[in-house]
Amino acid sequence: MRLSGWMVWTVCALASTGALAKDAVSDALVKLHVTQRSPDFARPWTKANPTKSSGSGVIIDGRRILTNAHVVLHASQVFVQANQTTEKVTAEVEFVAPDLDLAIVTVKDESFFEGREPLPFVTDIPNVKDTVNVYGYPEGGDQLSITEGIVSRIEYARANYDASVLRIQVDAALNPGNSGGPAVVDGKIIGLVFSKVSQADNIGYLIAAEEITRFLTDVADGTYDGKPSLQSIYGQTTENQALRDRLGLKKGIDGLMVRDLRGSNEECPLRRWDVITHIGDHPIDQQGDVKIRDDLRLSFAYLVPKLTVDGKIPLKILRDGKSMDVQVPVGSKENLLMPYLGNDYPRFFIHGPMVFTPMTQELATKMVGPMEMYLRYYGNPALARQYERQAFPGEELVVLGYRLFPHEVSKGYDTTMFALVEEINGTEVKNLAHLVELIRDAEGEYLTVTLCGRYELLVFKRQELSDVTEEILADEGIRYQFSPDLKEVWEGKKDH
Repeated sequence: MRLSGWMVWTVCALASTGALAKDAVSDALVKLHVTQRSPDFARPWTKANPTKSSGSGVIIDGRRILTNAHVVLHASQVFVQANQTTEKVTAEVEFVAPDLDLAIVTVKDESFFEGREPLPFVTDIPNVKDTVNVYGYPEGGDQLSITEGIVSRIEYARANYDASVLRIQVDAALNPGNSGGPAVVDGKIIGLVFSKVSQADNIGYLIAAEEITRFLTDVADGTYDGKPSLQSIYGQTTENQALRDRLGLKKGIDGLMVRDLRGSNEECPLRRWDVITHIGDHPIDQQGDVKIRDDLRLSFAYLVPKLTVDGKIPLKILRDGKSMDVQVPVGSKENLLMPYLGNDYPRFFIHGPMVFTPMTQELATKMVGPMEMYLRYYGNPALARQYERQAFPGEELVVLGYRLFPHEVSKGYDTTMFALVEEINGTEVKNLAHLVELIRDAEGEYLTVTLCGRYELLVFKRQELSDVTEEILADEGIRYQFSPDLKEVWEGKKDH
């Protein structure tokens, strides 16, 4: 059959505009179907009931799929579904960076990637008002969604777990399920969707491409080490004139004041009242920002990972009116007294009717409303110490669980919900492993547990506790007395 002239013209025109061409960006998109089992903080020996969710991902080099950490956090099962297919292929989570909200998912069946080219990343920070297309699989349908918007703001801001990232604000329509989808300009990824403002229309946030490429470089050796940051100080702006006069800051001299030091770090050369005037060769303004380009200023912290050499960054400071150069240590993980669980599950130890577990940031954030009032009533100091740093390596706050198991040996004792354990038989508890050692090596007829605050003393007959533990475990349907990390501790021998 011959085509008429106008039909030939139409087909050629469509082909020339790419309407009939293969959409490489869409073909790089996948939908993730995830079964998640979150921690159960009231029952740390088990996991919460499974929940199903979905998210988006994008194929990148190395036959890998990039997505958000929160999409696959605590995933027990992951399937990926390519664009315009119905087949769901088994996948597994290879790396998770909860602080950056990034994750890598892999598929064992490499035929999945055939005919699907990975998307590259931009190398520069985009400009405000750049037009972007956001790809993903939001709730409300099974087909790929593509929305258009513009870059409306670029900033260095808090993400998760006290980490900060280069964040790009876009005014494209985003919904649950868009998480993990890429924002694309000219076929390249400028960022990955990770959140939206629920109280505003069409305001969403992207993790910038340079954060992603740094993460990929980090995990190239098979381990996620974390992003360097300046953790040793609390900073304060120098906008107030009285403060500037107190610091001796003349007009044209700006910087960020060291309000206080975080923890005790003998290697840190900074002192209270120091003014950090430069990071490397970059001057810092009164608000703690540096000029990145003519149209962009960001927090000086943005330059920390870029300028870190051998675990230190070069700073210029003003101290007592004198300028000096210092090398300040940086770290990738804060030594918090209550660490973040991330993708892990709570550790625990059960002995008799008692469940012991370390305090974590996730557990602390659950203690709100009536529970917080209850803890304050009993003088529990745990919440007040939430953001403290470790006084020594390995320090932990150990608490009793949500309840004492019902048994004759715990008869008459008041509720001890998340009470902080201070001592075992008069010895101060350093961490969970130390508590296990103290109970393992205890001697004498009684085991006494001292709790911080106005809780009762818990006194048990030591042998009785050991005798009833298996009975309690069986009655509660608990398989293991302790988390795997404590097996060697509990089964170890006493030191004589």
